[in-house]
Amino acid sequence: MKILFVCSSNICRSPFCEYVFGRAVKNDPVLSAKVESVRSAAVFNRSHRIHPKARLALLREGFTQSEIDAHKPAFKWGDGRLFKEADLIIGMTKANKIVMPLKYRKKFVTLSEYVDGRYTTIPDPFLMKSIDDYFAVMDQIKGFLDKLADKIRRETSPT
Repeated sequence: MKILFVCSSNICRSPFCEYVFGRAVKNDPVLSAKVESVRSAAVFNRSHRIHPKARLALLREGFTQSEIDAHKPAFKWGDGRLFKEADLIIGMTKANKIVMPLKYRKKFVTLSEYVDGRYTTIPDPFLMKSIDDYFAVMDQIKGFLDKLADKIRRETSPT
């Protein structure tokens, strides 16, 4: 399965998902047997670098500066291959689906709906003034990513 995480600008939420969930896949034989790739992209704004607060959130998660510097934000136009190749496109809000290319909307689900079966909007941390509020959103995302990993493990399990 190829998973593509999307958000507005690919500088906060979706790269955080790509890094954190990608590491979980890499370190878990059950997940890595099921998940072929984990990527991220923007559906609204074309950006050029990861947000400084996202950088801090990823450092807090144990990623190195050089790992974070390797992130180059992707965008729906110009990086359409990511959308085409994805088996599952996971967004943070229902609004992400609205601005996604029509032909890929069937692959889209919000992160909360996929793991909990109900919609919970994941606010854009870019709008958060304090680092504590920013980290609170990233912690919410991390909780959903843990549930995503558990769900994929259960679906993969022979029992």
